[in-house]
Amino acid sequence: MKSLLVRLRSHRLSSTFILLATVSAAIVGGSFAAHGVRGQERTSDSADATPLKVQSSTTEPNAFVKIAKAVGPAVVNINTQTLPKAVENKGRRLNPHSRVQPNPQTPGDNDDDQNPDQGPGQGQGQNNFQDFFNRFFGGQMPDQGDGGDDGQVRESLGSGFIVDPKGYIITNNHVIEKADKIYVKLSTDPDSQDLGRPARVIGTDKATDLAVIKIDTNSALPTVKMGNSDQAQVGDWVEAIGSPFALAQTVTAGIVSAKNRTIEPGVAGQFQHFIQTDAAINPGNSGGPLLNMNGEVIGVNTAIYTQSAGYQGIGFAMPANTVVAVYNDLISPSHKVTRGSIGISFRSGLSGAVNRVYGFKNGVLVQQVQPGGPADKGGIKPGDIIVTIDGRNIKDGDDLVSDIASRRPGSSIRLGYMRDGKPGDATVTVGDRDKVFAEMTGQQPQNAPDNPSEAGEKLGLVVRQITDQTASKLHTSGVVIQSVRTGSFADLQGLEPGLVIIRINKHATGTKDQFDAVVKGLKTGDDVVFEVMDPRHPENGLNYVGGTL
Repeated sequence: MKSLLVRLRSHRLSSTFILLATVSAAIVGGSFAAHGVRGQERTSDSADATPLKVQSSTTEPNAFVKIAKAVGPAVVNINTQTLPKAVENKGRRLNPHSRVQPNPQTPGDNDDDQNPDQGPGQGQGQNNFQDFFNRFFGGQMPDQGDGGDDGQVRESLGSGFIVDPKGYIITNNHVIEKADKIYVKLSTDPDSQDLGRPARVIGTDKATDLAVIKIDTNSALPTVKMGNSDQAQVGDWVEAIGSPFALAQTVTAGIVSAKNRTIEPGVAGQFQHFIQTDAAINPGNSGGPLLNMNGEVIGVNTAIYTQSAGYQGIGFAMPANTVVAVYNDLISPSHKVTRGSIGISFRSGLSGAVNRVYGFKNGVLVQQVQPGGPADKGGIKPGDIIVTIDGRNIKDGDDLVSDIASRRPGSSIRLGYMRDGKPGDATVTVGDRDKVFAEMTGQQPQNAPDNPSEAGEKLGLVVRQITDQTASKLHTSGVVIQSVRTGSFADLQGLEPGLVIIRINKHATGTKDQFDAVVKGLKTGDDVVFEVMDPRHPENGLNYVGGTL
C-alpha cells in the first residue's frame, strides 16, 4: 500500500465502535457455548476463596502525570460544521451561510500561495498535500462534494490549546478552514450533546498551517506555557494531549525523533520545518500541544506519516518558536503574517553537476529576478549565486528564505554573490512578500509553428527554434523541445516536450546552429546542465537541470 501523509483531523466514529462492540459480544457468546461452561458458576464451591482488596499505592506521580494534570485543562476540543450549500438552476454552488467571522482577505491565502523568495508556481502540483488531508479528515469524504452539497451538515473534530486567559486559542488552519461554524469545548464543560462554545476566527496562516480562534468568556481560562523549541533535542521525552477519534483529553508520550523535517516538497513546505515525534498522535490530534518535560508547549501536532490512516510511530509538530511568531502577527491589527522578500525565484536540490558547472558548493543559484522588484533594483541578476547575507554564509535555499522572510519590509540587507566566477555585493531593500509576488504574473504564449530539427539526438531530444513572438514573451531566445526519447539522457534529467532550452553549460542555445554546436562538443562523462523555461508558465523563470552524460 502506498505510504501517505495525513492531516490529523477526524470524523466521529461512533458507528465503528458500535460494530466492534457487536462483534466482541458474538465472540464471547460463542466461546461460552463452545466450552459448555454456561451456568457452572452456580454449582461451584468457593467457600475457601479470599476476597480481593484494593491497596492504596504510595508511588509518587511521574512527570507525565503531573504534566497531564497541569496542562490538560487548557487543551480544548474543536468541533466544526460545514453547512449545506444552495444550488442555483444553472448548477453554480452558492453558500448562503457566512463563516463565523471571515478572515480578512490576505494575499497569498489561496491555492497559488507563494513563498518569499520562490516564484509563483514552484513546486505546485507535486504533492496535493492539503487536498488529501481535507478529503480524509476534513469537511468532506471521498464521495462528497465541496462542503455538503448533498444537503447534509459535515462535522469534524480537532484539538487546540488556550494561550490567553481571555479565550485565545491556537490550532491548525486545516482544522477550521472549511468550517462555517466553529465550536470549542473545554475539559470542564459538561459531556453532553452540546457542541460547545461558539468561536470566531482571528487569523490564519496557510504557509505554516496555523490558526488563532477565540471564544468569549466571563472568567479567566487556564492557559499553557510556550517553550523554546530550539532547545529541544532528539531523544527528549515529550507528551501529546488532544482528541484523537473524538476521544477528548487523550494523553500519549514518546520522544523527539528528529528536528527540522520538511514533509512537503517545493514552495508548500518552505515554512513548514517540523519536529518529528513517536508520541502516538492520530486524526483528531491536529492542533493539540506537544509538551516537554517542563510542561511547556514545544510544538503543535499537525500531521502523521501513515499507511493505514492511523498511528504508525511518525508524527509531525510545528515548532513553538515558529508558532509564537505567527501568533503574534495574527493577533495584530492586520491579522496576517508579514514576511520579507527580495523578489527572486530559485530551485532547491540542484544536482552535483549544476554545482560543478557553476562553481559553487553552498549558496543559492538565482533562476529569476522580478523586474522592478527589490533584488532587481539592487542589481541581482539571473545566474547569480547568492552566498552571504550581511556577511553570514548561506547554506541553501531554505536558509535564504528563512532569513529574508524574518526581515521586516523596508529593512536593508547586504547580499554577497558570485557572477561568472567573480565576487560581488549588493544592497537590497526587503519588500513585503505578498505584494512582491502579487505582481509576478505572466501570460501563456501561443504555440509556435512546427519546424523541427533532430540536432539533439545525442541527448535524446528533437528541438526546433522558438518564434519571435514566443521569444518576446519569454524575454529570451532558445529552442523548444519537440520530443524526448524514452530512457535517453534528456529523459533521465526530467526534460519534456514544450520546455525551451536557453543555455547548455552556460553556452547560449538561442538558435538551432548554436544548439548544434554546443551539443556536438559534448562527450561521455561530461557534466551537462540545461537552463530551461516553461513557456506555459514564464513567471517561473529559469530552471536548472542536469547530470553526467
